Amino acid sequence: MYRLSHGESGPAVAEIRSSLIGLGFLFDDAVKSEAIHDPLNWNAPTSEYDAALGSAVQAFQQHRGLLVDGIVGPATYRSLKEASYRLGARTLIYQLSAPLYGDDVATLQTRLQDLGFYSERVDGYFGPRTHEGLSSFQQEIGLSSDGICGPATLRSLDLLGTHVTGGSPHAISEEELVRQSGPQLTGKRIVIDPDLGGRDTGMIVDGIFGRISEAEILWDVASRLEGRMAATGMETFLSRARGTNPSVSERAETSNAFNADLMISLRCASSASPAANGIASFHFGNSHGSTSLIGQVLTGYIQREIVARTLLLDCRSHGRTWDMLRLTNMPTVQIDLGYLTNRGDVGVLGDPRSRDIIAEAILIAVKRLYLLGQDDQPTGTFTFAELLAEELAAADRSKTGAC
Repeated sequence: MYRLSHGESGPAVAEIRSSLIGLGFLFDDAVKSEAIHDPLNWNAPTSEYDAALGSAVQAFQQHRGLLVDGIVGPATYRSLKEASYRLGARTLIYQLSAPLYGDDVATLQTRLQDLGFYSERVDGYFGPRTHEGLSSFQQEIGLSSDGICGPATLRSLDLLGTHVTGGSPHAISEEELVRQSGPQLTGKRIVIDPDLGGRDTGMIVDGIFGRISEAEILWDVASRLEGRMAATGMETFLSRARGTNPSVSERAETSNAFNADLMISLRCASSASPAANGIASFHFGNSHGSTSLIGQVLTGYIQREIVARTLLLDCRSHGRTWDMLRLTNMPTVQIDLGYLTNRGDVGVLGDPRSRDIIAEAILIAVKRLYLLGQDDQPTGTFTFAELLAEELAAADRSKTGAC
């Protein structure tokens, strides 16, 4: 697996350094001075992974919504490659065998969005929705509607310019779908994604009833959440069977097939420092300004509800471009329930009663999302029993009205 960190050297490190210099995240004095004094004797960037390179990697990771660890793993390397593409440098086309990702695709999506031909997320993935938007644009201006972004299409995009800029059609569309679906939970389709599974049990910690694995904690929270959601009339799906551990892309593909309204992914965190603690939530958000509005709102509710009901520290909600958030069609949130390397967080997550409270808090947060701010109950006070009674009363009113 591709993984570079401080202290390593070689051509791969030189490639990373060169990429970061080109993207403006790293200033290499040695390279610049040599080029100024003797352009014919220019040397390639140093191949040492030093502190300056590590800081540049962290700045790039922060900018791109990646895990900020200063290590160039597969996700960071892929993002570096994507950031290097500029619109016009290659022909863009939808292909299943080798999907295209890159900032050039994001620029194309933004141009099409400004012109009214694309209303999805600006995520840098040339998928079927981007193909459809591009084909519609080509047809509208009299080009062959083949969905291929070549020189002729680029010239037309440049000549036409933009009619409207600003705003996010995708965010508006997400909000309108929530509004139209109504405040009741009955019939809402939710995918729950507990991390790990199969042979990958994750960390083993001491709960109040003995040792328990990370995978067991996550599956237990997912099961409690699924049961509560089903009781309200929601349709729930798990992204995996209990004894399996599919990849992130496989989980996303499975979840997309359910045509769900929301996806909730459950994780635990860890750190080299035992002092690191707290709960954090994540939604899709990237450096191109594209954000899942519904994901952002839901993560805010989740943070407030769980923090109000438990001893977990509020590490807030954040926009990220992780594959689980990026590859799913529905608004998706990832909840890092706490640090299994922190004694206080383990005390919470290792307690079945606390896991029950966390599951209830997530359900209440989902309910608040569909209420669209019309609920006046203080955070942390709305209970599952009250929610269930409200849902049943609404169902009875609906039946009475139908008669």
